[in-house]
Amino acid sequence: MAPDNQPRETPLGPLVSCAWLARRLGEPGLRIVDASWYLPAMQRDGAAEFRAGHIPHAVHFDIDDICDTASDLPHTLPAPADFARKVGALGISHRDRIVVYDGQGLFSAPRVWWMLRTYGAQQVAVLDGGMPAWKAAHHPLERGSPRPAPCIFETRFDRSAVAAMDDVAAALESGAAQVADARAAARFAGSAPEPRPGLPSGHMPGAHSLPFSELVADGRLVDAAAIRAALASAGIDPARPLITSCGSGVSAAIINLALAAAGLPAARLYDGSWTEWASRGMPIEPPPGT
Repeated sequence: MAPDNQPRETPLGPLVSCAWLARRLGEPGLRIVDASWYLPAMQRDGAAEFRAGHIPHAVHFDIDDICDTASDLPHTLPAPADFARKVGALGISHRDRIVVYDGQGLFSAPRVWWMLRTYGAQQVAVLDGGMPAWKAAHHPLERGSPRPAPCIFETRFDRSAVAAMDDVAAALESGAAQVADARAAARFAGSAPEPRPGLPSGHMPGAHSLPFSELVADGRLVDAAAIRAALASAGIDPARPLITSCGSGVSAAIINLALAAAGLPAARLYDGSWTEWASRGMPIEPPPGT
């Protein structure tokens, strides 16, 4: 606890600026997480980029390693004990103040922000603008792969943050919750292919199209007014229960982050997302092959 004559840090909001982080580099209890991850078509290697240059004191969080490796679905949530072991090995405690960033500005960092919060971390923020903004401000970089001292990460799984396929199917049938799909509009419409071979495009009957690109400008989250406008344009009522989805549970978290930044009620994230839905014989519009 800070002495009475010392200023106390306010709780972390969903976003922090590069200037905020630069002033606090090296502070005890502050952990920085590089969550860079890319689709194969992007032809970028998050781990290699991390070794070549990262924010000082950062560790690399690999969503293809910190996941359920026994699942046939990509980077789904691991068991709590596995999450605790692997995140603790990165030197991250559930009590830490954690800032997450990625190499695109705003793409995969919200997924790790959501994972950490889902498993019990209370103070987690995303770096506004990510690595591009950090570099543009000429803040320092480090090279190599750090070896942090292990920590204990005590998991407290928030079931209300996650939706399973059955939850989504029931919500769509009953209308009890809305589903927001963060994939590109053409994939939602079935007019563009999915990036994963053999997976049909299209959408869940009754889902709403809200491409994550509507919420991001120049690698930064748009402001609260623009977030509300994008929701309204997609036909989504933020006052009603909402489930977010995408291709594999990564960009859906951008919607979750946007809701938090705009002060709107939290949504559940469908972890299996379109990859699970379309590969399990669930109903698709338009029907494949039409």
